[in-house]
Amino acid sequence: MRRDVFQAIADPTRREIINLLAHQQLNLNAVAEKFNVSRPAISKHIKILTECGLVVINQQGRERYCQADLRKLQQVNQWVEQYKAFWSGKLDALGEFLAKEQDQQKRD
Repeated sequence: MRRDVFQAIADPTRREIINLLAHQQLNLNAVAEKFNVSRPAISKHIKILTECGLVVINQQGRERYCQADLRKLQQVNQWVEQYKAFWSGKLDALGEFLAKEQDQQKRD
């Protein structure tokens, strides 16, 4: 099952895993040691992140190393940017309206 990148970042533990792996490649045990949750819970989070394409697992001997692939976060950035532009325009218009109202009140 291919999951949505938004599903991955919806969970704070997964966001922290992404942040951790963005700085260094770690094996599954090293990732699990950084959190106060069970190893199976971390494995489930890693599986979701892998299905979303945010984490890649590389087999090196007997170890499986996790590495962040942050390119998928570009989808999130694009989605946020469209709303940022929308709300920036609305807030600029509100600021102009309030400035005109304030000027009008000063004249009255």
